[in-house]
Amino acid sequence: MSRRDTILAYADSRYPAYRQIALDIHAHPETSNHETFACDTLSRMLREEGFDVQVDVAGHPTGFSAVYSSGKPGPVLVFLAEYDALAGLGHGCGHNLFGATSVLAAASLKQVVGEAGGEIRVYGTPGEEGGENGSAKGSFVREGFFNDVDAALCVHPGSDYHDLTHAEIACAPIRIAFRGKASHASSNPQAGINALDALILVFNAIGLLRQQLPGDVRIHGIVTKGGDAPNIIPDDTEGRFYVRAATVNRMMDVYHKLEKIVEGAALQTGCTGLLEPTQRNLVHNIVPTPSFDAVYLKNLLSLGETYDPSRAANLGSSDVGNVSQVIPVIQPMIKISDTPVAGHSIEKLEACRSETGLQSIRLGAKALALTALDLIEQPELLAKIKADHREAVERQKDD
Repeated sequence: MSRRDTILAYADSRYPAYRQIALDIHAHPETSNHETFACDTLSRMLREEGFDVQVDVAGHPTGFSAVYSSGKPGPVLVFLAEYDALAGLGHGCGHNLFGATSVLAAASLKQVVGEAGGEIRVYGTPGEEGGENGSAKGSFVREGFFNDVDAALCVHPGSDYHDLTHAEIACAPIRIAFRGKASHASSNPQAGINALDALILVFNAIGLLRQQLPGDVRIHGIVTKGGDAPNIIPDDTEGRFYVRAATVNRMMDVYHKLEKIVEGAALQTGCTGLLEPTQRNLVHNIVPTPSFDAVYLKNLLSLGETYDPSRAANLGSSDVGNVSQVIPVIQPMIKISDTPVAGHSIEKLEACRSETGLQSIRLGAKALALTALDLIEQPELLAKIKADHREAVERQKDD
């Protein structure tokens, strides 16, 4: 049996177990960096598949690193696994499928690396959806987990069609807060310092700033604390914002403009102002490597699937971008529904436990494992992908 056929047969034989894993994780949704059940479930399966697994890595108690080495020369390839859910919604982003797919892909490839060579890893990266210790891939990059890695692979659950890796944009989640002085709003307004006025000035200034920003920049925010009663001048207010842009450098330029806006609002109202990140890691933009995606697409089509390049997903942000700044990575979108579903919606929540959604685990695992096999068997292809990636990273520095 060829290596390719071995991979396909193993993915088919093990699919029922991974299907159940995805359903179990879907039924036990856990938010960023609290994914105890999902981490235990996926890491236990990796041990059963013969990987050496370490849990609690890179400063994330629910993160893990799983390794299987062939003992022969070859590239180090990483499959990325996500498994966090959305607060208040559950698995409406599809990470119950994401983690199961990556683990099955690694286990399927493991069946041939003893002959083909190289090393396979699975990195369990919590908190893709953010939170105080969120976007764990940034931690894995910072702690050197990718220093000796040649390339990384994953697929993300999408909608009713397949898509390739996009240049998703960078994102900085921030908190803006003001402290003033409370006073009775009717009988003694002159004694108060209105922290809500300062926050409203920030919203108005951001609205005016948008006229002068590049088209790829997004700033969106909400008021999370605006006061306690209409007859009390608010002394403690807060808003949460996302600042996004096509590149990290452009995002940070806008970030610094917001810092000046906060300083100005504080000066105008007499308040004390604060702007700070709300999570440990900023989310970097994804640097696509089209030659890498081309290998994945070839394998996807060989499995009987179709691809329509005219259908492109709307851009969001993903901490896969942090990885893409240092090594080549793919994160194509895989079909999970027969009808369109929006991200972070009840419809997507249901799609992620539907028959089409569950079948994406087997399909995605096969496509990823075959793509990784191509990189192992064709060193010149991997070398070209790495060179293309280096050039793409250099080009963005001028943006």
